[in-house]
Amino acid sequence: MRLALSVAILSACALIATVRADTMRSDLPQRHELKRADLTMSPDMEVITSISEIKKGEMVPRHFHPGVETGYVLQGTMVQFPGQEPTMMQTGSSFMNLRDVPHSGFTVVGDQPLRLLTVHIVDKNKPLYEWVN
Repeated sequence: MRLALSVAILSACALIATVRADTMRSDLPQRHELKRADLTMSPDMEVITSISEIKKGEMVPRHFHPGVETGYVLQGTMVQFPGQEPTMMQTGSSFMNLRDVPHSGFTVVGDQPLRLLTVHIVDKNKPLYEWVN
């Protein structure tokens, strides 16, 4: 009986640790959430506004979202996608990424950090980021 209880407790602890690790992996450490609110027209969706700062040498892994992401480049810099020449992500430019469409996968190579303002309109209770290998 004690052995079964010990196994059950250890299994529960492992499951909790896995869920916590998955939750941590489902976000970017450079992202600072400013505001989160329910989408008025759809109670199953939410709007999330964030600012991210990605420094030289840091990578934004390839990923997609369970909804739409739109953004504005607050501070541009040079970025490099695998197998491509560096390119400038211009201050003042905007972008939009559609539901379930993989994007990003670049490394900041410029001397100044890349600063982004993003707005996600996504399904509630799902990870904001789904990583693509």
